[in-house]
Amino acid sequence: MKRRNVIWGSAVLLIATLFIVYKTGVFDYKPNIKSSAAVLMDMNTGHIWMDVNGDASMPPASMSKMMTELIVLDRISEGKSRWEERVPISLYASSVGGVTLSLYHGETYTVRELFQGIAVYSANDAAVALAEHIAGSENSFVVMMNNKARSLGLSPRSSFANASGLSGKDLGPNRPPGYVTGETMLTAKDAARLAMALIHTHPEVLNTSSLTQMKLTGKGLYVSNMNSMLPEMGGAYAYEGNDGLKTGFDSRTGYCFAGTAHRDGQRLVAVVMGAKTNQERFEETAKLFDYGFYLSMSWESRVKHILYKL
Repeated sequence: MKRRNVIWGSAVLLIATLFIVYKTGVFDYKPNIKSSAAVLMDMNTGHIWMDVNGDASMPPASMSKMMTELIVLDRISEGKSRWEERVPISLYASSVGGVTLSLYHGETYTVRELFQGIAVYSANDAAVALAEHIAGSENSFVVMMNNKARSLGLSPRSSFANASGLSGKDLGPNRPPGYVTGETMLTAKDAARLAMALIHTHPEVLNTSSLTQMKLTGKGLYVSNMNSMLPEMGGAYAYEGNDGLKTGFDSRTGYCFAGTAHRDGQRLVAVVMGAKTNQERFEETAKLFDYGFYLSMSWESRVKHILYKL
């Protein structure tokens, strides 16, 4: 009799739980994303778990530097460039706007230092200097960027106009004659695909993107990572498993972030474009990560998760 009561009690509890789950819709919940566009991708399968205006083309700002990083790493892996090569800083590179390492015309730095300047601090002058060093000119580097975009299967709605992601008006007065006109544009879906290609092809990029700071030896300059979600940063937006990837800001679009996180064998890529504040882009990314890792749970784990939340 006692055993029967336990069974019936358990059945009633299960039915009540499932009713609550059904009524609240928590099994099927999707986070309410405030940004203009957002995409959540499962890197293990390439499946897109969430798509908010993912095909809308907009200025991605420094998120486009993921393509610059990809090409640099391709060159290193092919033996066409070396990490300790010295790179001269041109007048043009020294005069670009936005976030910079304050590189001066005539100085030289290693490929490694400039790459870290891009991946950690999103430095525009470092991006231009590397582009000129690799391709002879930024124009030629832009051709490489767009050719790579097509080979990766990025959509025609995404195109690159420079190595930094800066708008034309922020490129400074010293860009060489005959430069490519137009603006860099990227969709959230293509940003996610680019991030996935970068990590798949060169997983070592995460060793750099996860650094909390980098040092520019010649200047004795230390700069901190722009990614506030790194656990080692220890701030309000630190997220377990995050180890990259690229922030961006453009006055036309707002705050952007292409982030990645890894837990229990699963890696996610989340892209947020058009957040209103620096903080909001990380908050929205955390929502996407939470949702992606929730979907990877077993049915039993989801029930436990739901009951904990309730």
